[in-house]
Amino acid sequence: MSKEEKKTEIVVIGMGYVGIPMAALLADVPNFYVSGIQRRSQRSGWKIDWLNAGKNPFEGDEPGLDELIERVVTNGKFHVTPEYDCVDTADYVLIDVQTPIDLYTKVPMYESLKAVSERAGKHLKEGATVIIESTVAPGTTNNIVEPILEKASGMKRGKEFYLVFSFERVMPGKLIEYITDFPRVIGGGCKEANKRAKHLYGKVVKKELQVTDTLTAELTKCIENSYRDVNIAFANEMALLCEDFNRNIFEIIELINHRHDRMMHHPGSGVGGHCLTKDPFLLLYGHDAYSEKNFSSRIKIVPYSRELNDFMPKHMVELMEDGLRQARKFVDNIKVSLMGVSYKADTDDTRNTPAKNIIESLMKRYHSHNIIYIAHDPYVKKRDYDMTELTDDIEKAVENSDVLLFATNHKQYYDLNLEEIKKKMRTPIIIDGRNIFDKKDVENLGFIYRKVGEGPQNQDI
Repeated sequence: MSKEEKKTEIVVIGMGYVGIPMAALLADVPNFYVSGIQRRSQRSGWKIDWLNAGKNPFEGDEPGLDELIERVVTNGKFHVTPEYDCVDTADYVLIDVQTPIDLYTKVPMYESLKAVSERAGKHLKEGATVIIESTVAPGTTNNIVEPILEKASGMKRGKEFYLVFSFERVMPGKLIEYITDFPRVIGGGCKEANKRAKHLYGKVVKKELQVTDTLTAELTKCIENSYRDVNIAFANEMALLCEDFNRNIFEIIELINHRHDRMMHHPGSGVGGHCLTKDPFLLLYGHDAYSEKNFSSRIKIVPYSRELNDFMPKHMVELMEDGLRQARKFVDNIKVSLMGVSYKADTDDTRNTPAKNIIESLMKRYHSHNIIYIAHDPYVKKRDYDMTELTDDIEKAVENSDVLLFATNHKQYYDLNLEEIKKKMRTPIIIDGRNIFDKKDVENLGFIYRKVGEGPQNQDI
């Protein structure tokens, strides 16, 4: 076997929305052999057998992933295990575990990251390259992961093993595309580490591989997502403002974005997902913990944006209350139907979904009231949502309902027969958090309608 044909062994730790598509793409490269590591936990352990059978564990539309997983498993290029023995011979170890924050303190929860780093370090061979793909607070790779790996392995970074931070940019519904067709930022601790990471990613990434230092790469990921969160917060604030003016923010956004150099974001029922809801806090935490100077008193836009975006699910409740007042009904002895549980349309991803915050707000505010809750979602399974009854049957969800709260813009919601749905409801109220419906059309059918970003009254030109 020539040098070019040398077998490369890769381990990907964490079989989630990042680890699975990355592992499958790498396993599809000639002479790359990939082992996935997944805990046999009660919640996620089933993925081991599922993936080893060549099946995609994600619901929703993920173009190309079903075929890719089936192919690499059939070809003997990819398998999943709960054990770490495969790290013994691995040339590359990719860490793709969740790095959440504490909901109250906003401090990173690195239990999984620390645990897998220690376990992998104990098996790490000399010359191996470890790549952190999980999003972390700036300074984490150098100050937390590096010492753990060095202690567990007995080796030194940059001499006997290599450590890189190279963040993912995946999005449910476009898992493969966002790996292959987006530029990749590589932040290694030395030239050799960057060289090795470029070799790996160059096999699957079609766009530019951008090399920098570790801290800059960590900052890039957190600032990139904070930028989007801040822009969404601006859109949400303008939506609230337009409601007060009794105008439609979506019409205004269309007028603004008609300029080729403007691209205003859209408001909605809240920001969800694993990234935007925590990465701004990771940025702020890293700044407080590791920055050389601390001007934290001047950092105001990022935390306020998080506060505003977290308020939007509560605003959905406010809109519901307003609709009930118009119907002359109390928030008592009613049925509330939550339409859409995942945070993103046409996926099963419920991580930090605003839908849960809507229900939580209602339950806290009206804990002593007689409210029946039911949630509808065509993709989400009960293992990922347990706050209320869950169904994939539209008719069951709307039967005798008083309020339909649309928190997710699943494509099937755009094609609903609202005339038939109105006949099944007890009180025809729709609260639209995702700009799914046209106000005049819905109200002409006899619904009471409220939408994030549009005032309650129609305004004719």
